[in-house]
Amino acid sequence: MRAIGGWRPRALREGDDPDPRFTLANERTFLAWVRTALGIVAAAVAFETFAGDILTFGLRTALACVLLVFAALLVIFALVRWHRVEHAMRTGRSLPVPWTAYLLAFAIGTVGVVLAIAIAR
Repeated sequence: MRAIGGWRPRALREGDDPDPRFTLANERTFLAWVRTALGIVAAAVAFETFAGDILTFGLRTALACVLLVFAALLVIFALVRWHRVEHAMRTGRSLPVPWTAYLLAFAIGTVGVVLAIAIAR
């Protein structure tokens, strides 16, 4: 279908428009990933601002930078996922596996372990 008064990416021109409720649910999921990335940015700022007495400068800066880069990547992955889910719904295919959730769990777990070790020292 053709968008009313606008351009659509090629992958979203294929197939049929899904039920608007599903498209809006997909958009809400994308926005939840963006909110998660914003929370990670806030954690990075908090590390850099308030962890001066707990962590060394190098570790504090490294953790903050890793979190900032991860937050940026998370937003990009969220957009790619939104696009893939929308395309799957339009073409009647199975929804893609949410591998970004595994990545998020691994990254947060790793940062948590590093931080716990640093605080325990």
